[in-house]
Amino acid sequence: MAKEKVAFKYRRPSKPNPIVQVYERITSFDLAKLFSTKREPGPPRTIYVNEPLPASWIGSRGKVRKEHRYISNQVISSKYNIFTFVPRNLLEQFRRIANLFFLGIAILQFFPEFTTVSASVVILPLAIIVFLTGAKDGYEDYSRHQADRAVNQSTTMVLHAESGWKNYNATQGKTKTFVRRIFPKRTGKKRGRDADVEYDDDPRDSGSSMDTPLKESYGQGKPRWQRTLWEDVKVGDFVKLHDGEPVPADILICSTSDEENVAFVETKNLDGETNLKSRSSLASLTDLRTASRCANPDNHFSIACDRPESNMYRLNAAVERDGKKTAVDLQTILLRGTVLKNTEWAIGVVLFTGEDSKIILNAGGTPSKRSKVERQMNPQVMINLFLLGLMCTACAIGDSSMQKVQYPQGAPWLWGDNTKGDNPSINGLITWAFALLTFQNIVPISLYLSIEIVRTLQSAWIYFDYDIWYKKTDTPTTARSWNLSDDLGQIEFILSDKTGTLTQNVMVFRQCTIGGVIYKGSAVPFEEDESNGLNEKAAASQSSTSVHNGVARGNDVPIFKDEQLLADIEHSFSSDADPASTAHARLLNGFFTVLALCHTVLTSYDEKTGAIQYKAQSPDEQALVQGAADVGFVYKGRDSNSLLTLSSPNSDEDEKYELLNILEFSSARKRMSAIVKKHGDDGDSRILLLTKGADNIIFDRLRPGNDEMKATTEKHLAEFASDGLRTLTLAYKIIPEAEYNAWNERYHDATVALDDREEKIEAVSEEMEKDLRLLGATAIEDKLQDGVPEAIADLKLAGIKIWVLTGDKLETAMAIGRSTNLIAENNNLIVVRGASARPVQQQLVKAFETFFPDADLLEDHEIKDLEAHSAPVTTPNHLKRMSAGNESLVGADNGNRDGGMILVIDGAGLLEAFENERSKELLLQLGMHCEGVICCRVSPLQKAQVTRLVKDGLGAMTLAIGDGANDVSMIQAADIGVGISGEEGLQAANNADYALAQFRFLKKLLLVHGHWSYARNGIMIGTFFYKNIIAMGVLWWFQIFSGWSGNYVFSYYYLLLWNSVWTLLPVVGIGLFDRIADARDLMDYPELYRYGRTGSWFNYKLFWIYMLDGIYQSTIVYFFIMYTYVSVTSRSDGYDIDQTEFSTTIAVSAVMIADLFTGFAATVWTGWHFFAVSLGIIICWIFTAAYAAISPSYASTDLYGNHFLLFRSPYFWLCLPLVFILATAPRYFYKVFCSTVKPGDLELIKVLRKQDPSRLNSLRCYPYGGQDGDEEGGGHRDSTENFGLAHLRQPSGVSVVASTHMTSRTSLASAPRPSVDFRAASRTDMSTGLTSVEHGFGFSMEEPGGAHLRRIQTDLSERRVGQRGGRVHVSEGDHRRSRSSGKGRVASGLASIGSIGRARRLSQKLKSRISHPHRTSTADEDPPSPPMPEQ
Repeated sequence: MAKEKVAFKYRRPSKPNPIVQVYERITSFDLAKLFSTKREPGPPRTIYVNEPLPASWIGSRGKVRKEHRYISNQVISSKYNIFTFVPRNLLEQFRRIANLFFLGIAILQFFPEFTTVSASVVILPLAIIVFLTGAKDGYEDYSRHQADRAVNQSTTMVLHAESGWKNYNATQGKTKTFVRRIFPKRTGKKRGRDADVEYDDDPRDSGSSMDTPLKESYGQGKPRWQRTLWEDVKVGDFVKLHDGEPVPADILICSTSDEENVAFVETKNLDGETNLKSRSSLASLTDLRTASRCANPDNHFSIACDRPESNMYRLNAAVERDGKKTAVDLQTILLRGTVLKNTEWAIGVVLFTGEDSKIILNAGGTPSKRSKVERQMNPQVMINLFLLGLMCTACAIGDSSMQKVQYPQGAPWLWGDNTKGDNPSINGLITWAFALLTFQNIVPISLYLSIEIVRTLQSAWIYFDYDIWYKKTDTPTTARSWNLSDDLGQIEFILSDKTGTLTQNVMVFRQCTIGGVIYKGSAVPFEEDESNGLNEKAAASQSSTSVHNGVARGNDVPIFKDEQLLADIEHSFSSDADPASTAHARLLNGFFTVLALCHTVLTSYDEKTGAIQYKAQSPDEQALVQGAADVGFVYKGRDSNSLLTLSSPNSDEDEKYELLNILEFSSARKRMSAIVKKHGDDGDSRILLLTKGADNIIFDRLRPGNDEMKATTEKHLAEFASDGLRTLTLAYKIIPEAEYNAWNERYHDATVALDDREEKIEAVSEEMEKDLRLLGATAIEDKLQDGVPEAIADLKLAGIKIWVLTGDKLETAMAIGRSTNLIAENNNLIVVRGASARPVQQQLVKAFETFFPDADLLEDHEIKDLEAHSAPVTTPNHLKRMSAGNESLVGADNGNRDGGMILVIDGAGLLEAFENERSKELLLQLGMHCEGVICCRVSPLQKAQVTRLVKDGLGAMTLAIGDGANDVSMIQAADIGVGISGEEGLQAANNADYALAQFRFLKKLLLVHGHWSYARNGIMIGTFFYKNIIAMGVLWWFQIFSGWSGNYVFSYYYLLLWNSVWTLLPVVGIGLFDRIADARDLMDYPELYRYGRTGSWFNYKLFWIYMLDGIYQSTIVYFFIMYTYVSVTSRSDGYDIDQTEFSTTIAVSAVMIADLFTGFAATVWTGWHFFAVSLGIIICWIFTAAYAAISPSYASTDLYGNHFLLFRSPYFWLCLPLVFILATAPRYFYKVFCSTVKPGDLELIKVLRKQDPSRLNSLRCYPYGGQDGDEEGGGHRDSTENFGLAHLRQPSGVSVVASTHMTSRTSLASAPRPSVDFRAASRTDMSTGLTSVEHGFGFSMEEPGGAHLRRIQTDLSERRVGQRGGRVHVSEGDHRRSRSSGKGRVASGLASIGSIGRARRLSQKLKSRISHPHRTSTADEDPPSPPMPEQ
């Protein structure tokens, strides 16, 4: 395969000339805006609860003014309703220029002067096309209406009181949708009233006995919770949610069932993440815990809110109650689409409904997408219309000119041509109209109907492909938009979400290094673990969870098990352990105790099994705690006294630790610490600092010494990171009590400081977090979906650029980039950050100057001005490059770093970059010079902005794929939107063009179905134009000999049936059954996708080739046959021939040539192709014989008896083969030339597949960049040169199958990953100018820690004050409630390290000193006593 050069250039906005401007306005007219019911977000609002609206809000008629009426909670994602379906669909269809032309032709034939057949027959084809297309569009939209109805008619509990409670806030009316009007919902058996009504007040409050039935004690007038449809929920309503229920609107939390009024939500419908996030109630509203209290007029308040906005991470409001204002932020809000979890109930007030809610504001309207092929067809149809105009004008001028010459000569057929309505000029116009009817088939009306049918069936092929049918959930890959199948074969950019799309959002503890010893445990599925009993396995098989070591886990989460680790733990605590084992025992014990206690994981107990359930805001933290539990260190939770409980494998009793302080994690600190104190009966009460964080942060804070262990750990960290695992380094420190007391005083003073509180806390924390002792490091796998790395590697080989857009932190996004092969081992990272001292635009310029100095963009004078004002970036010399071509991003002077560049930019950086066109151009061009782009911390709106930047800025074909509601705007902005339908919700799938269950299915969807569909449709459209040019060409040549009259050369029925019978099936057969290559070859050789990506199957070049083919063949058909017949008579009786004799021969020849030529255009012939090609020819022959045999007594025909003359004439039988050979010879010889002399990759593969498939299978592709014998695996190589297909190229003149040397090929999945030093890759932060070794650290935690962590901090702060004998003022946001503990309640815990001191007691049992040579010495400079407190 020749090296491919694809140049993308940013399309700067410029003012086109007026003609182009008008054309672009017409072709880019957005019907969605014309019919959109969406409105701009309203102004800031004030919501009044239990109090009437201000008088100024009421109009003269006593109704609330329009600007103060809020939108309903009804959500409509469909395109049409009962009123807009017909006009909008008709406008969409008549955007096609051809449809307008056909309509004009039909209208013209309603006039008697131009009627060829009945006017109703003329309009029928267009009516059928419009009806069938409308029916298809209506069916597609019907599924959207069904999805909308399912959502709108979900139910939730809303406050209802018949005794006078009223929601004074006004709401607009609902919309009656198409489905609601035409297909009313059928209601089944009504549920009982008890299921629809809930009373939560204590009956004893009203004086009734507890024995009295609840409903009777309240009566019908008591406030209660009434089950209400989502679409009937209004702004200002009180809503009560229960555990497991989705949130119907954006709701302000008043109170929850938790003692601390904390609620936990699952946000997978928003961002695809299944980990829980904490939310807290507003302190001033926590007394609203029952329906009666909510309905009590005395409990009145107002909520002032900003106008609705799409930013998912910001909300500003304030509650005013009893003259006091309380700030409201996103931490106190439950967003629509989230699900309440681990919380029995929560009560809140509705702030934003329907289209004002954040999830809907980020969704956007349902777009009316048109395929690229269809957009390209319009100019081609315009060309044909232009040719049609020229032909009609030529006929009109020729006819008028001849009449002007012949009328004075007394031509009898022109008698009377001198009147006002009958003269050469008027007759020329009439001839123009007749010619328009004669040549109208130059624009085939059946083309559009054929395309619709073919695309619909192509969608069915996708649906019935069981290779992309997810067996686990029985979910097929479905097409929700049937008119975009060919776009799948032209994708140039994939913009993908991360969580839930590339990953399963399941973290798995994979490996660890402890004291210099690496443990590469195997992740054992629960059912395969022999340590689990039969009862546990049987219970797990019947549910989605299993129990191991008393801890519940999902069945899809494997158990971490390492035989060497278990043996070391058992041996280190045995009675015959040697001193080396004793030292290692301290590290083993301390390592897993840190994992088990230093976290923010919540614990609860399953009421049925009694097993501990872990719930975490960060899935990797849950994996760490789960990994510790797998080896026996089980965390059991935190009680109300901040005592942490730990069960260890070598202790029969649980250990207790008091949590003293928490030094929180932040993206700047990149570490988290906890200070704990051991509580035990042995008197050991030493204080410990426990720390975990990024390796560079921890290593900088280690005490001097023990260099061998540090070096070994660093080596292991590099190995972990090279495997795409997320690493975390663990350390500890023993704190003397006097030192801690003095430090705690300073820390407390910092926490209560009014000025520069954060800086003071950080400074005091820095004092404590030094002189640490290293324990080891962990390696966690962010579990990918099956086949994701292989799919991404193959898509990159296909030449598709992949950009990842995620809301995760920068480090997390980069770790996933490595594990998914988006970032190779030897790639270097360019990091661009916003909100830094250096503007983003300067960072982008400096990145170009440093890494791509010869880029054309740097010649721009505006860019040079920016360079002059930008600060220098400190970058090693070997990072600079002298060449930045698209084929080789790495120059020869780069030393050992031969990888390309990966751009990483955060959401704040994107915000700055999108401020002006110049920075947008810089960002886009920098991304084009890099191998990949990762955008992290981006909002849903920014995802759509980046998608439009690539789509509009480069004019490239884009595909967006995601699984959550936060991906909907991105999916709708792309040319093709793909939604993941599965375990992470259906928001994305419902709004996508295609829905699939796994990311890996995208490979076959694009490389096979997309490539097939694009090639099929491109060839089909080209042959459609070609076959009509043959017929129109024959008619055109006849005009020369018929006085430019616009008459038909052959019977009109041949022309009438040309597109509907004679030549229809061959082109449709190509669209349905043609295969440019076998599916296995397209999958094995992704490089073949370049044919579609570069538009090889449908372009202007091919269009003109097909047009010239048609013109050439029409010339051969007409003139060869005409002169054959008219040179001498062909009749045996000596009479001259009739026009019907040679014209019928022309018609039959044209049909045979058109059908067989279309068959030649196909790549493969199947039984269906034979049937399609032969059927039209057979019917044509039967029609010719039968129509000519019809007696005039039955019907008047102009061909009666023609078969007696035609079939007996040797001219007829001689013309058919000769004309066919002459007409098709050029195309035949061209195909022979391409197949033998200058074959392409497709031709090579087809020949080898047929003649020597074993040698074809021996080709090898190197997905990771290395080749056999390459030292260190080589590096980045151009896929079109060094991967498998490049070896197919033979010297000029050498036969394809004559080559004897083939390079071996292995499957992508089995190709070995080369062994490289991962730290050969670098990371350059353009915001600081610093270049560092990239370790791939990933530590995810919600910032700033959520309500749960703030609650623990409050507990610790109050305890410190109590111990100091003072009092502390507690703010409203930290309002304390009483707590109770017990089994079944959610126990929260940020824990600290366990007792490694039990190693001292165990070491007393040592009887021998046997060394273990496989271990690295881990003894520290401490005396033999254990470094951790004893039990």
